[in-house]
Amino acid sequence: MIRPTRRADTDADFTRRRLAQLAVLGLAAGASPAALPGTASAAVPSSTTAPPAAPSSVKASSAGRAHYDRARRLAADDPVLRALVTALTPGSVLPPLPAPAPVKLFDNLVLLSAGWVSAMAVLTDDGIVLIDALTSPADAEGVVVPGLRAVGADPAAIRHVVVTHGHPDHFGGAQTLADRYGARVHMSPADWDLLARTRPADAPVRDLDIADGAQLTLGGTTIELHHTPGHTPGTVSPVIPVRAGGRYHSAMLWGGLNPPSTVAELRTLLASVHSFRAVMRRTNVEVELSNHPNDHGLERAEQLRRQPPGAANPFLLGGPRTQRYMAVMDAMVRGRIADAEAAEAAGAGTGAASHSCRGVRT
Repeated sequence: MIRPTRRADTDADFTRRRLAQLAVLGLAAGASPAALPGTASAAVPSSTTAPPAAPSSVKASSAGRAHYDRARRLAADDPVLRALVTALTPGSVLPPLPAPAPVKLFDNLVLLSAGWVSAMAVLTDDGIVLIDALTSPADAEGVVVPGLRAVGADPAAIRHVVVTHGHPDHFGGAQTLADRYGARVHMSPADWDLLARTRPADAPVRDLDIADGAQLTLGGTTIELHHTPGHTPGTVSPVIPVRAGGRYHSAMLWGGLNPPSTVAELRTLLASVHSFRAVMRRTNVEVELSNHPNDHGLERAEQLRRQPPGAANPFLLGGPRTQRYMAVMDAMVRGRIADAEAAEAAGAGTGAASHSCRGVRT
């Protein structure tokens, strides 16, 4: 039992609307996996509505079924793990989700969400480290800045923006925050190179490279940054110390979930799952976070917002459960590999379809 931060005053009407929408979408705890859709899209002009999801280029086959079945058995009736299974099931689709009000998940960690994509603000004694920057300059100005103020934090204290990967829904607001507050923008070298090749709108100016295993320290808080390529060539997954009621816990945030298309890329993703799982063991990770609603996260945020101080934090899963989360991911990626191998053997191939933030919750 831990003591989360007392929730800030929020609009009660919003909470009721949010819970009703989740119930309608079948996303409340206890919904069956088939009722938990799972696709998010990239680069939207509005912070509250994602565009229609692109169809997945990977088709489920008998080759992958044994792995998917194993993942479902591992997930059992755990709503967090079941959401992950659904997110990685070929063909899953995520309906538009409403943007929740900002909320402190832990005393030093704030969820700033546009609904289908979220950023995390790590509060330290010497400023703020922002993990991802949402979709656009409009999100920086309309979600990040007022969201921080709503929980009593000063957006001018943003010192660093860590971009988990080079897709527009994660870097879109970074340059705005850098220009306004002097924040330094961090990304892996491979994904800085990705932006240089693709030249997307609102891309930040190349600033600081993230080395694999780098440690970013601010105000006595040290965040580990690990390369987990697969979703993009340079996806980064942080390990963050979070505090609740005077106790610290180690949190992970998987940087990019949507699987790539080719067998080689999928095997790279699987290797990242294995390496990061070892990091999680070493750092005693007990908290799971995501930058997309692929983990029952928005539902847990609303649970946290409603519950009284002193209740168990729904994001504190414990070590065995976070390891099982990665085991589920492992099984689902193995299923994707089997499907891709079967398609290649049949002569269909998987092509070079985009796997940005479309086709599955990323």
